[in-house]
Amino acid sequence: MLPQISQPELTFERLRLLLEINNAVVSTLDLHDLIHTISQALRQVVPHDFSALATYNEETQQLRAHVMEETDGERDLLTEGTPLSLEGTFAGVAITQRQALLRDKIDLEEFHSPMVQRGYELLGLRSACVAPLMLQDRILGAVTLFSRTEGAFSEEDVRLLEQIAGQLAIAVDNALNFQLAQRERDRRQLLLEVSNAVVSNLSLKELLLAVSAWLRKFFAHDWASMVIKDEESGHLRVHALDGPVPGGVLGEGSIIPLEGTPPGIAIATRKTVMRDRIDFKEFYSPVIREAYNAGLRSGCSVPLISHDQVLGTINVGSRSEAAFTKEDTELLEQIAGQVAIAIENVLNFQRAERERDHNQLLLEVNNAVTTHLDIRELLGAISTCLKRIMPHDVAALALYDDEAEVLRVHTLNMPWAEQQFAEEGFVMTIDNDSPAGKAANTRQPVLISHIDLAEWPSPIMRRAYDAGVRSGLNVPLISHQRLLGVVAVGSRSESAFTQTHVSLFTQIAGQLAIAVENSLSFRELAALKNKLASEKLYLEEEIQTEYNFEEIIGQSASLKRILQQVKTVAPTDSAVLLCGETGTGKELIARAIHSLSNRRERTLVKLNCAAIPTGLLESELFGHEKGAFTGAIAQRIGRFELANKGTLLLDEVGEIPLDLQPKLLRVLQEHEFERLGSSRTIKTDARLIAATNVDLPQMVAEKKFRSDLFYRLNVFPITIPPLRDRLDDIPLLIGYFSQKHALRMNKRIDKIPKATVDALCSYSWPGNVRELENFMERSVILSSGTELQAPLGELKLTTTTTIAVPPPTSEPRSLEDVERQHIQEILEQTRGVIGGKGGAAEILGLPTSTLRNRMKKLGLK
Repeated sequence: MLPQISQPELTFERLRLLLEINNAVVSTLDLHDLIHTISQALRQVVPHDFSALATYNEETQQLRAHVMEETDGERDLLTEGTPLSLEGTFAGVAITQRQALLRDKIDLEEFHSPMVQRGYELLGLRSACVAPLMLQDRILGAVTLFSRTEGAFSEEDVRLLEQIAGQLAIAVDNALNFQLAQRERDRRQLLLEVSNAVVSNLSLKELLLAVSAWLRKFFAHDWASMVIKDEESGHLRVHALDGPVPGGVLGEGSIIPLEGTPPGIAIATRKTVMRDRIDFKEFYSPVIREAYNAGLRSGCSVPLISHDQVLGTINVGSRSEAAFTKEDTELLEQIAGQVAIAIENVLNFQRAERERDHNQLLLEVNNAVTTHLDIRELLGAISTCLKRIMPHDVAALALYDDEAEVLRVHTLNMPWAEQQFAEEGFVMTIDNDSPAGKAANTRQPVLISHIDLAEWPSPIMRRAYDAGVRSGLNVPLISHQRLLGVVAVGSRSESAFTQTHVSLFTQIAGQLAIAVENSLSFRELAALKNKLASEKLYLEEEIQTEYNFEEIIGQSASLKRILQQVKTVAPTDSAVLLCGETGTGKELIARAIHSLSNRRERTLVKLNCAAIPTGLLESELFGHEKGAFTGAIAQRIGRFELANKGTLLLDEVGEIPLDLQPKLLRVLQEHEFERLGSSRTIKTDARLIAATNVDLPQMVAEKKFRSDLFYRLNVFPITIPPLRDRLDDIPLLIGYFSQKHALRMNKRIDKIPKATVDALCSYSWPGNVRELENFMERSVILSSGTELQAPLGELKLTTTTTIAVPPPTSEPRSLEDVERQHIQEILEQTRGVIGGKGGAAEILGLPTSTLRNRMKKLGLK
């Protein structure tokens, strides 16, 4: 028990205490040291067992414990920075009432805070006095003295404490300002270090670990993680983690649902999600419950946004409630802006790598397609290339039987298995019992993450499952809208294939379909050629009479197929798309379609889109009113209006500008348009035939031609073969053109030398029929007698080699010998490369398939 002190001595001691406190205030910035000094000095005048200092932020209305000191130093009631309630605490009540309080006895109903309850029970506190820290009408906090004895403090003690609180408020203000300045300096240093890490090309994990270590200087957290949104699946995946794995559910590589999780909400709202405690009504995902069971109590998730795209979130978590402040989130948001840049760079690099690998794979597949004639060998080569990017254990190819309307297994590639689960010729129905059947039926890829035999009851699926296959991907083989079959890959692992694989495999299937179609077409053409050889005369008559195509000369199978298509589509009003090289006779085919249609009595209006300046093309198509633009001195009727009830042929349709294509699409769909300078809608009933010598699908892919317009034009495509693919027609055309131009020039041509015919048949004719007709017209002009005198020296078999016409004195050689020698020389120049850039087919001006067929016929390998 302290000795009794007289009133004068007490007054002196209090004055001395105020002086010591004043000295401490001006010399100490650390709050913990300051309260320790004040408490030691205060005990000499106002005995107490426990002293406390709390700071208050008026803007956020947050009250936090900064110093809690017991006389014997045995235990701290609360940790530094613990949030306090304004209700039910001595500091909170004093701050709310803005006045000092004295309680001779602690009433737990009045002071019902859990903190007061613990002090009462654990430390035996029974009385207290508290004074608010006020500076220029600002409340900075409160200082409280506790005693284990009831009635330990007097009114004089409270007044002294109020005097001390006035000085202490200055110290607290100085200390908080100093801390704020120091914190701001450290924040800038942190942002600089994060910026350095971003430009140092750190991995995502290294970047997170560095950021997490720097953040610990500002606020305590037990976990830090980086979650990235997967572009393909839309799921969130943990890419980096600092700290123990909470419950084993949020480790690196773990999937986090978008719904019911803080990162998911942060990404959906594009705003920071900070919670002082876990609310399972808001965060209802099972992974949050498991994280809570592992100790997670509060956290903060900040979206990572770069170029207005949400890439993911950076997250911090703590085992304590209310571990993070608004200032903490602001700092984390600044850091997130820099981290997002680094993540975007990493993702772009990864995306570029994947795209490079995919392009390389497509190039390898293209080379395989051009170098393997056998489909079995081709599938094996493609499977080998594909395994590097899309690992699989099984590759299979099934071809479609048109007559039986079933799929037949053509080849199966399972190098690891002793026995295949499906033999060649195994039949699958075109229905939804198997992935291959569904792919053929729907003409869409079918991705199977895991095989469910109840969903796929086909016998081949049971065989595949018993062989160990657990997932697969089936893609239809389609060429020119014709179903050729299905190609598939399978894996012994579940979920082995993704949507990215679907896109890649679909592209590969497109290339494979070309090879399959060429192989099937070669078989069909070989059989058809033998049949047509005995029907040559009949076919020639049929072309001239039954179809009434007087201007179309030829007897080849490819031409007959085109004319059959013309006969089929002509009576309809459907749009027709004529594709073919320049000079192949697209206009003749268009005229034939019109002549056989119900519109034959009306006009066939033609327009070459490439021949009209871009600025005038819209006027040519739709017409214009007088004064619609500079130079429009009179009204003009457009081609669509002229072709009403008739047919409109748009040649070189690929030359139509992009900005004009929507208006053309509207006419095709709605059959109405407006002239330039007019708002009056004009109806038209014109049938459209479009012609082009360019690859429109490629233009669509390059965004140079609208896909919707292409699909509208491509209702009935007809591909007109080049003259080099119609070799049987060349002799007929030679005779037709020689007589046509001889009659026009009043000449008589009775004989065409066989050497001339052979030479003309061996030329590639890059200008096709138009070039041949021009050459024949020039030959008739040069002929002085009844025998055709053709300037064969002008012809070139290639761009560098002229046709070799044997001199009269040399030993005669057959055309096949000349052709065989020439092809052999070109193959030696290209070192055996047939297809592709710089290959023999390109040099000779022939399609790869045609050159291969010629080589086979001539016995060349």
